[in-house]
Amino acid sequence: MMLIGIDWGGTKIEGVALSHDGEELARFREDTPRHDYDGCIAMIRDIIDRLEAATGQRGSVGIGIPGSLEPKSRLGKGASSTWLLNRPVEADLHARLGRPLRVENDADCLAASEAVDGAGAGYNVVFAVILGSGAGAGIAVGGKAHHGPNNSAGEWGHNPLPMPHASELPGQSCYCGKHGCLETWVSGRAFEAEYTRHTGTELKAREVMEKVRAGDRLAGLIWDRYCDRTARGLSVVVNTLDPDVFVMGGGMSNIPELYDELPGRIAKYTFSTVFHTPIVPSRHGDSSGVRGAAWLWKDG
Repeated sequence: MMLIGIDWGGTKIEGVALSHDGEELARFREDTPRHDYDGCIAMIRDIIDRLEAATGQRGSVGIGIPGSLEPKSRLGKGASSTWLLNRPVEADLHARLGRPLRVENDADCLAASEAVDGAGAGYNVVFAVILGSGAGAGIAVGGKAHHGPNNSAGEWGHNPLPMPHASELPGQSCYCGKHGCLETWVSGRAFEAEYTRHTGTELKAREVMEKVRAGDRLAGLIWDRYCDRTARGLSVVVNTLDPDVFVMGGGMSNIPELYDELPGRIAKYTFSTVFHTPIVPSRHGDSSGVRGAAWLWKDG
């Protein structure tokens, strides 16, 4: 069978059909019916039907979700798409699709995708960061996603901002119920919100960066703080895991200046006196997660 991957994201649901050697056979993408749990499941079924109709083949199904499943109850947890919380996601998908499926965290799917045939290929321990509407990460070891007994590996975005300044305490409230989570500082939405707080003007991240490049002083200060906070967050990963490579995904990963700024800043905060870890953009961009979902069945 071919391999079908579904990326159930907070803003889009994307499906791809791959051959076992990674050739893309078909792809469909739709806007997520936000806060409509049943509508999302119906859309996933529709996309799978369209993929199979387009290829004339039946496929295995792997699904990446913006959260994870509690290991015993299999209820949704830690989801930035809060309409998945405490829902029997796996059981409901199985009932609607009527076939075996594998469900994993979307950042874990990103990590696996990039470790298999992306920017992390050839590295043993891959730490894949998503800096998008939220902030999270996935860990791949030997080309496979690592989960841990609590299915919480890589929940980087819900640690507190390291080494906070007085002005950063207690931090913004987070949907998880805590204050000052990294997600509230280093996500793309957080970057945009910081600009709005200081200027009263709402701009997209790419528009703020246009001002940075044009020499706008306030935009430059906001960018500087963003890079510093992201570096502080990643320095803790170096201190605890010391991955072989950082692979960056999400909208903020498309900003080329990020790769100039982060290495020196991370080095300033790590315990080690050296920092040699490559920091690279994901090879497959925002489609890496959907490819990783398909790879959940690569070995049968």
